[in-house]
Amino acid sequence: MIGSLPRREREIFEILVTAGEATAADVRKAMADPPSHSAVRTMLTRLEAKGMISHRTVDQAYVYRSVPQAAKVRETALQQLVKTFFDGSAASAATALLGLTRTLKPDEVDALQRAIDEAKER
Repeated sequence: MIGSLPRREREIFEILVTAGEATAADVRKAMADPPSHSAVRTMLTRLEAKGMISHRTVDQAYVYRSVPQAAKVRETALQQLVKTFFDGSAASAATALLGLTRTLKPDEVDALQRAIDEAKER
């Protein structure tokens, strides 16, 4: 679903995922080339209608946060990343990610090996 969001709504959603929660003013400050405050509030309302964020009231201000859907968000974001930067190759993306770290913990090595074994079986 994230991939189908308009650019600005996706930017706002990513800001909220990173920040945990934020007011419309906080979101606007974090945006690159921010639109008007009214436009930000409109996009927050749209994201809330789509079920991607929610809000609570704190001292007469709306505080927004992303709705917990971490696995779905990660999967969609990774699919887009692999498609855009690795020509659809998950193996190339995994190799690049492994190049970012100098050492792996034994349990991480085991998890990677299990994932590779499962991929071979499919």
